[in-house]
Amino acid sequence: MTILWALVAGLVVGLLAKLVLPGRQPVPLWLTVIVGIVGAVLGNAAASYFGVRHTGGIDWIRHVLQVGVAAVLIALVSPVYASRRH
Repeated sequence: MTILWALVAGLVVGLLAKLVLPGRQPVPLWLTVIVGIVGAVLGNAAASYFGVRHTGGIDWIRHVLQVGVAAVLIALVSPVYASRRH
């Protein structure tokens, strides 16, 4: 079940990251999920570092960090993936 939750969280975080970025990113769904998983893990690490991983209620700061890290990763991966396809 942990792997399934990681895939679902990666999909959600990756898709939100693609929505945050302007324009179209030529990144396939499988790469979006992988980048979303990595972004979620690194976002959790950043939230722990800043001391905001566990807050009362919904951890909005942690989620914003996860999506932000994933958005940066998609912005970095997108041109590399596009250049490999041509």
